[in-house]
Amino acid sequence: MRLLPKVSIVIPCYNHGRYLKEALSNLNNESGLYEIIIVNDGSDEAKTLQVLDDLKAKHFNIVFQENKGLSEARNTGIFHSKGDYILFLDADNSIEVDFINKAAEIFDADSEIAVVYSDAEYVGNKIGRWNVGEFNLQRLMITNYIDACAMVRKTVFDELGGYDSNMIGGWEDWELWLRIAFAGKKFYYLPEVGFKYRTYPGSMSGVLGKSFEIRNRLKTYLHEKYKGKMGQEYITDFVITRFKKSPLKFVTKLVMISWFNKVYQKLLKENKIIKGI
Repeated sequence: MRLLPKVSIVIPCYNHGRYLKEALSNLNNESGLYEIIIVNDGSDEAKTLQVLDDLKAKHFNIVFQENKGLSEARNTGIFHSKGDYILFLDADNSIEVDFINKAAEIFDADSEIAVVYSDAEYVGNKIGRWNVGEFNLQRLMITNYIDACAMVRKTVFDELGGYDSNMIGGWEDWELWLRIAFAGKKFYYLPEVGFKYRTYPGSMSGVLGKSFEIRNRLKTYLHEKYKGKMGQEYITDFVITRFKKSPLKFVTKLVMISWFNKVYQKLLKENKIIKGI
């Protein structure tokens, strides 16, 4: 009989008390399948502190630490986890219980799988489905398209280490996925809505999207850390070279691919145009 939980759900929280109860609404704190670890990353907002006190009174496992940032908060959760698999859930999002069950079954069935991720449903300022897509390393090296809300085999952290605390301001999940992928580990895409992803101006992704300084700093760090593997500058050089050769044709093709795809596909089928840019 298994006494320890199979899955550890790690929820970092920094002044997200207004969302935290919603994040927990689908979860059962008494579940034998998973444990819930809430990491209070130095919150100082009265509402958040009250919510955390209420949850602590209900016997939720809350780990308190001074503010160290998202990477270190997740690392603290990993350190305190007892499960074989770790699910990362941001305090302003919410998880579908079916994803927890299915992802755990996928791990159980294949010991080589390191990460299980899914689609998401947008809530907040944006609605609709986020269709993530199958894993592709080349795509991942260009941009991050897999959210942090995914399940990871705990032995991956034992082997490769936790989140990189140098990734301050965002994209810490992108760095982790790259590290796991470059180590030759296996990703599994579950084409179902596994969680709800909240969008709003004050979110980390919202702030990151408006700051060229943060994005440039993080991108420079990633390219230096994985020098010889990351090569986004070559994509830029390639596009510039193609554009310089024939600006009109280049722009026309982009317009066709973007807004007149049926025409593009017809020409492609007839071998009257080269695939891609």
